[in-house]
Amino acid sequence: MEFFDVIRKRYSHKAAFDPTSRPTDEELRHIVEAGMAAPSAMNLQSPEFVIITEAGLLRQIGEITDNAVLRSAPAMIAVLGNPEAAEAFYREDYAAATENILLAGTALGYSVGWLDGIFRDAAVREPVSALLNIPQDRLLCVVIPVGKPGEEGARRAKKPFEERASWNGYAVRRPS
Repeated sequence: MEFFDVIRKRYSHKAAFDPTSRPTDEELRHIVEAGMAAPSAMNLQSPEFVIITEAGLLRQIGEITDNAVLRSAPAMIAVLGNPEAAEAFYREDYAAATENILLAGTALGYSVGWLDGIFRDAAVREPVSALLNIPQDRLLCVVIPVGKPGEEGARRAKKPFEERASWNGYAVRRPS
């Protein structure tokens, strides 16, 4: 798949996955290596990753989060931030890594999603972190489900170029 086709095709899958079509370990490694290739502040390479394929762990994460997408995902990638090492930049670091992971998963023909909001709640983040043996000095920031769709998810239209970008000065057209 061509690079710009991958960008256009990528969307946040928010529907059920086909639990029988798990990416291979090799594919998951390639996807995570794409995340590892992302730029990072001061080249600290602070984001870390946990690849989750074990059925019991997947089931428990689905139960803890009570999230329909995560309950059906055949694989997940947890993206961890290191607030101490990357100081104020860990958010940018994990966001860049996450975007690379989303694009790599899409390039390999998988549906992916960026789930971070539910992990801002300590009542969800802490039990999932404990389940995955994440140390206290690392922060579970994002969980990315990876798989083939069991049902097609909604794809939201993107705003036109003119409503988000302009040339040589701010002239973005704002809808009335």
